[in-house]
Amino acid sequence: MKKIIASAVGLMMVGGVAVTTASAVENQFGGYWRVRSFVQDNFDGQDSASVWRTDNRTRLYYTAKFNDDFKFVNKFEINTRWGDNVGGDIGADGTSIWRIKNSYADFTLGAVRTKLGIQGAAIARGLIFDDDFSGVNISANLGTVTPTFLYIAVDDENVTDNTADENISAVVVPVKIGDAVTLTPYFVYNYRSNDGKENYYIGGDVDLKMDAVSAWGTFVYNGGTVGDVDNAGYLLAGGATASIAHGQIVYATGDDAGTDNDGFVVAPGGCYYWSEIMGLGTFDTGASAGSPGCGITNLIAFNGGVTIKPMDKLTLKGDLWYAMHDKDVLIDGVFQDELGLELDGKVTYALMDNLNLDLVLAYLFSGDATGPEDVLETGARLSLKF
Repeated sequence: MKKIIASAVGLMMVGGVAVTTASAVENQFGGYWRVRSFVQDNFDGQDSASVWRTDNRTRLYYTAKFNDDFKFVNKFEINTRWGDNVGGDIGADGTSIWRIKNSYADFTLGAVRTKLGIQGAAIARGLIFDDDFSGVNISANLGTVTPTFLYIAVDDENVTDNTADENISAVVVPVKIGDAVTLTPYFVYNYRSNDGKENYYIGGDVDLKMDAVSAWGTFVYNGGTVGDVDNAGYLLAGGATASIAHGQIVYATGDDAGTDNDGFVVAPGGCYYWSEIMGLGTFDTGASAGSPGCGITNLIAFNGGVTIKPMDKLTLKGDLWYAMHDKDVLIDGVFQDELGLELDGKVTYALMDNLNLDLVLAYLFSGDATGPEDVLETGARLSLKF
């Protein structure tokens, strides 16, 4: 009987500890889901067969919040294509479709916040970096100034004779100037051990927000070396929105085939989405032929468009893009530069709270650097946020 009583007391104590521990943690759940179906025609710039694709994406978020200064964040992702053999076929039962997008500790000690683990970050609006990574993000809240240090592991740090140790280090310093202006200078260093790659990026963002107009700008100089080749490229981008109208320009240098590299070098993880066809857009399986896609280099692109909201649940967006290479590229023995003129149309309707339907139609009048055939993309996306 004593053993039974002692065991019962022990279980009660363990249960009490478990309840106390559990009650100290706030469990937060969320996620994102979408299914999309689209057609892409002549993306190779030739008279090729159309590609029809339907796919699913599910993201599940779980955060264990211990207090206002400490939480453990996790984001998981499942991707399938209708009819594939990893979960989209008859029977489903996928075994290789589960991905860990984020898993990191987020804690604040005094004025210093640290994120440690698998996380996401963006530098220069994605023109230098915008992706998930393993590493550390340390920022200090100093009122109007928030200096931030990032360490991003790119490749295997357990170096052997056949692998490279590559990483990115960055210092980003957002500075608020009143309520309307934010300046964000940064320095980014990309090192790789096996070929002497030592790229660096010096630049800054400016953001202006007023009642009637918002505007932004980015400038980046890219220097350093890869082996014996010196880099000396740069990138300019800017845009504005006023009432229903918006526009932007993106310019990144290309290489003129001289002794040094004058082309802007895309850092690992660099991705800036722009137009639907040439710049990946809503259906981001690939860009049209000749285009750098979201890894911006050797590009001059102009955009103008309108966004109209005729009712609370309906948004209409139209865009015109013109793009070309900064430096001509050799195609079939001829140097070409024009990517083409692209028309994008997008209709977004809120079917209910958090559930949106997007309809997209895009057409590219191909330039010589894309190919002889025009390019078409159209499709629909149903998405849910919770």
